[in-house]
Amino acid sequence: MSKVRVSAVVNGEPVEFLGGTRQSLLDALRDELGLTGSKEGCGTGDCGACSITLDGTLVCSCLVMAPEAQGRRIETIEGMAVNGVMHPLQQQFLEHAALQCGFCTPGLLVAAKALLERNPDPTETEIRYWLAGNLCRCTGYDKVVRAVQDAAAQLRQQEAAR
Repeated sequence: MSKVRVSAVVNGEPVEFLGGTRQSLLDALRDELGLTGSKEGCGTGDCGACSITLDGTLVCSCLVMAPEAQGRRIETIEGMAVNGVMHPLQQQFLEHAALQCGFCTPGLLVAAKALLERNPDPTETEIRYWLAGNLCRCTGYDKVVRAVQDAAAQLRQQEAAR
């Protein structure tokens, strides 16, 4: 497999890596950059375990080829906590026990963050619709939805206090 030099901004930091022309962005993030939070569950874009944002758009990184990241802005689960402080979504997932085995958790968190960046006050239906691309075999989703609702309320309070 031939490789190309890829320059991108990942979690706010400029990076360069050699990406294979047939290598998924998921594999490049994990293998070339050591960002192993995103998981490969299906390899076909059906499970959401590999969710990231690419230029602000939620995508399954298993469906994006590594060279397509050239010049792009990528956010992964590793970029959610800032200076060791968990994002309110991460904190609420813990408080609500909205995770069990944890395999799907990074994708759910990235997807939920993308939702709240677009809509800071989503309804339960909107949350369920937005997270429908993320499969979880353990939680039943109710705790996940409650965690997102509470994180949204917390983020709105923080914004109002500014």
